[in-house]
Amino acid sequence: MSRLPARLQPLWPLVKRGHRVGARVIGSAGRRTVGPARGLPRTATTTSRETERLEPASVRIHSLSPAQVLHRPMPPGDPADADFLRRHTEARIPERAVLDLAGGALLGRHAAVVTAGGILDLETSHYFGISGWKEHPVFWNPWPAAEQRVDGTVAVLAARGTGGNYYHFVTDALPRIGMLREALPDVEPDVWVLDRGARYQRELLALLGVEPERVVEPGPGLHLRARRLLVPSLPNAEMLAPPQSQEWLAARLPPSPAASDLPERIYVTRGTTPNTRRLVSEDATWERLERRGFARVDPGTLSVQEQVDTFAAARVVVAPHGAALTNLVFCRPGVRLLELFAPGYAVHCYWTITANIPGSRYRYLVARTPERTGDNELMQDIELGPDEIEAAVDELLAS
Repeated sequence: MSRLPARLQPLWPLVKRGHRVGARVIGSAGRRTVGPARGLPRTATTTSRETERLEPASVRIHSLSPAQVLHRPMPPGDPADADFLRRHTEARIPERAVLDLAGGALLGRHAAVVTAGGILDLETSHYFGISGWKEHPVFWNPWPAAEQRVDGTVAVLAARGTGGNYYHFVTDALPRIGMLREALPDVEPDVWVLDRGARYQRELLALLGVEPERVVEPGPGLHLRARRLLVPSLPNAEMLAPPQSQEWLAARLPPSPAASDLPERIYVTRGTTPNTRRLVSEDATWERLERRGFARVDPGTLSVQEQVDTFAAARVVVAPHGAALTNLVFCRPGVRLLELFAPGYAVHCYWTITANIPGSRYRYLVARTPERTGDNELMQDIELGPDEIEAAVDELLAS
């Protein structure tokens, strides 16, 4: 999600292009005048295996499982055979592994991973929408702060998107705990690098037993170098929902006994603020859903445990596309989901989560209203009529 205020969301495409160009220009100057002397990466690799090959004396990979290819059948929806799902029916999940760096460093808000020899490991430093390593936002700061040395073991959970987005924090950051403990069960890090500024982050970390006094939060000035840096891979970088990660989350964050008393049919609201991917016809649509036994849920008002419980109890979910659907990882077998999209931003990530749940049913509905030139596609509101939503819900219930 863009960090721009709602009234400035239409400017997002221009801001994004400027961000990429700025990283190239500023980074080019920084690599010439500052370079490795201040910790700035001098070059990069596209895979961690390549990083290991180039620096075998200081880089080791602990492999957990090889890359795998998943085949997921195309779900029903409107328009039929939508390309945003079709192109992910065959999905390659990359190798699950932990990168073990002697003298490795972390730089910047997104915890860019840099080897002792100055190589940016792009696979574990993945960033959205860049065309190459020179556009990575780490280069926006050509004068990193003086490095902070840790004479011990540092584990990094933070990555792009984990600072302020519930989906990325849950699906990208948290499963890295499980990967680390699976690969190195006898190693307890001295320091965890991860975000904990939001209430949901603190609640999740408490549920998972991560002690706050051992946490360092990433920020623009982060420049940390560790005697031993452990970096679990990012198997969900393409939002393909690795089954192992989803299984780990469901096992470690179980519902409470209160879940048994919660509604089995829920509608997940995104509120009424324009340019937030809201459902424009929500009031009229809600009247019809309520007659079918749905309860309206605003996950932003719930604790993490209450969100887990709400989705664990749900048998049918209707929702506009949004981060609250991350909680599908806690749903029981047989859950049914109708996901609503604007035409400019239809994404596969919650279908892939649902596809991992045995006996689940997924259906999608994309608005046909034309995209408006200049809008931020990422936050475009959803203009679907109550009649078409009602028909799709009935088809979902009948399936």
